[in-house]
Amino acid sequence: MGQRAVIAGASGLVGQELVKLLLGDKRYEQVTILVRKKLSMAHPKLVQREINFDLLEQLADQRELFAGAVIYCTLGTTIKKAGSQEAFARVDYEYPLALGRLAKEHNADRFLIVTSMGANPQSRIFYNRVKGQVERDLRALGLPSLYIFRPSLLLGNRSEFRLGERIGAVAAAGLPFLWVGGMKRFKPVEARVVALAMQQAADQGPDGEQIYESSAISRAAHK
Repeated sequence: MGQRAVIAGASGLVGQELVKLLLGDKRYEQVTILVRKKLSMAHPKLVQREINFDLLEQLADQRELFAGAVIYCTLGTTIKKAGSQEAFARVDYEYPLALGRLAKEHNADRFLIVTSMGANPQSRIFYNRVKGQVERDLRALGLPSLYIFRPSLLLGNRSEFRLGERIGAVAAAGLPFLWVGGMKRFKPVEARVVALAMQQAADQGPDGEQIYESSAISRAAHK
């Protein structure tokens, strides 16, 4: 039997790319996406589970969903889109941690999550602090294999306009001399590259905790 994947955040920038990659990956026999409402896509290997993320714990009896599966968490929002710091923390901290608990309880094979460059539970920057807190608390769960990806500015085709990403895309393509030496780690990264790195890590990565900083994500994607 092949591998099974569970993806939370399938409608996001990295999540969309990850779904496409895993559906085309012969190693996976089933790809289950956890969504608020079904996406307009279909595939023989794709299973869509409509859920209320505020009630993720209700999946606690779904052992067959998580046991032995690779869990990909690409959940994320912005404070502007969420509407408040509290709502942001719910999506970027509470939901991933609840998913991590389910993965631990039901013996998932691997847990992979996208956080952010600068993630630090002691940061004065709220965004980075929340990202660091979720990393810290996922580690405390004692997951057998935890892979943390910390990309810089993400590039890709979003439905909404983000000025910072547009500027980053122009700089990444037209100003290559910026990304040398110590600045290399700040270079914007394509969402597809992050998804590729996650796919490769899930297949080839060692057990235990692994952290992929932004500058290492591209190398991991092309192993």
